[in-house]
Amino acid sequence: QVQLVESGGGLVQAGGSLRLSCAASERTFSNYAVGWFRQGPGQEREFVAATRWSGGVTEFADSVKGRFTISRDNAKNTVFLQMNSLKSEDTAVYYCAARRSSVVTRRGYEYDYWGQGTQVTVSS
Repeated sequence: QVQLVESGGGLVQAGGSLRLSCAASERTFSNYAVGWFRQGPGQEREFVAATRWSGGVTEFADSVKGRFTISRDNAKNTVFLQMNSLKSEDTAVYYCAARRSSVVTRRGYEYDYWGQGTQVTVSS
């Protein structure tokens, strides 16, 4: 059973930055895809970004493209979501998810493991 733990959320002013971390318990993550999703107040969960753990493939939602980036620290089994130029509409609980496949997907139901989420609040 893979466990995912997000951290790094918080309160930030519009235009600021945050870096979210997703630490995985699984030591053999090389064949997985990892995604980030978010759910704002009164909204459905939506796709934010995803990457192949081994690298080479990354996708972003149009709403965050050019502002968010993904990186990995393989030695620490951790994926990072760097969020820059934050807007009030980025306010949400952010979740990381892992999929037992290296194929990147935007569909949340195709992910097998989920973290508990971390709150990001952007004040205007």
